[in-house]
This record gives sequence, C-alpha cells and structure tokens, in this order.
Amino acid sequence: MTVEQQARGANGGTAGAGRRRSRKDEILEIAVGLFASRGYHGVSMDDIGAAAGVTGPALYHHFAGKEAMLVAALVPVSEGLLDGGRQRSAAHPGDPRAVLESLIDFHVEFALANPAVIALHLHELDRLPEEPRRRIRRLQRLYVEEWVTVLTVLHPGLPDGAARVLAHAAFGLMNSTPFLGGEVDRRRRAELLRGATLAALLAPTEPAHISGG
Repeated sequence: MTVEQQARGANGGTAGAGRRRSRKDEILEIAVGLFASRGYHGVSMDDIGAAAGVTGPALYHHFAGKEAMLVAALVPVSEGLLDGGRQRSAAHPGDPRAVLESLIDFHVEFALANPAVIALHLHELDRLPEEPRRRIRRLQRLYVEEWVTVLTVLHPGLPDGAARVLAHAAFGLMNSTPFLGGEVDRRRRAELLRGATLAALLAPTEPAHISGG
C-alpha cells in the first residue's frame, strides 16, 4: 500500500481501494523509508535505485529527483488527512463526543500505518520548495481546524488558540509512532494511543489556581 493509500485508507479505504501498486508507488515507498531512516541528505538517487533494483535512467523516468519524491510523499498524505478528517467530522452531526472519538480513531490508524511519513513531516518538510511547502502547511492548518471546531464545542468558552494547543498536543501523542518499539503489538498500541489522546482532550481546561507560598 502506498503512503497516499494509507492516509486515505485510514478513512475506510474508499480512495485508492483496489488500486494496483505501480512501480512508481513501490519506488516512492522505498524512498520514503530511506529518507526516514537516514535523513534526506543521507540518501542519494543511486541509493534509492539500488534499493529498488532500478537503474538510473529508469528511476528518473518516474521522478525528476529526490525533491520530487518528497513532494509526492507529503502532499497526498496531507490531502488525505484533511479529506478524512472532514468526512469524520460530518459523519456525526450534533454529537461532538462521537466526532472527537472518530477523529482520534482516524488519526491513530494513520499514524500507525505511516511512521516513516510522519518522520519525514517532522524532519524534512523544510527541504521542499516554497510552493509545495506552503500548500502542505495550509492543508495541515485546515486539518487542525477540524479538531479545533469540535474541541470548542466540547469545552464551552475555550478560546480557539487554546483549542489549537490541545490539538497539537494530541498530535504529539498520536504521532509518536516513529519512536515506538515493537514490544507492544499493534492493536494494543492503538488502544493506548486512543485512550491517552481522548483522556487528554476531555480533561478539564479551566486555568489552574496555584497558591503562593
């Protein structure tokens, strides 16, 4: 499954379901894994070609270079997250708790399926040219707003800015997958991530009163 299909597949697998993997898909997945493990500058096109079993000319037939691979990996994933988040939000009208739980399920499944892509977002996004980087940032902001909308309903009086803090804290929990070991099986990891994120986002948000000594 490609990174794009994984992002959309967390939303039920509608987009890209049944789509046959192409050689380009396979090369991109190999490149993403290498970028995530070695860093963007630690990987050459020759490294990618060797890992994929593709000669130089054939590799450039699919991608103009590493930068094009990074764009192809990150833009569709950001689009898939936004599309999936919007669908989850619209699926439970009038039930913000159900919306939040659905958003958490969606993002946890994405995070567990895509640790290498998350690592790229964390460490390599600034390698992109300005236009695709700005596009990804815009898609990310719109995705965050899906979470902000439901959080401000669940916590009446919570300012949007504070809700964004909570949303980004939740992403920090869920996007920890690149750093998780394999000692806990995938299903249990999903349960722990869902539970911790839901508890964090439903916790009281009133300012703490700290008495002076």
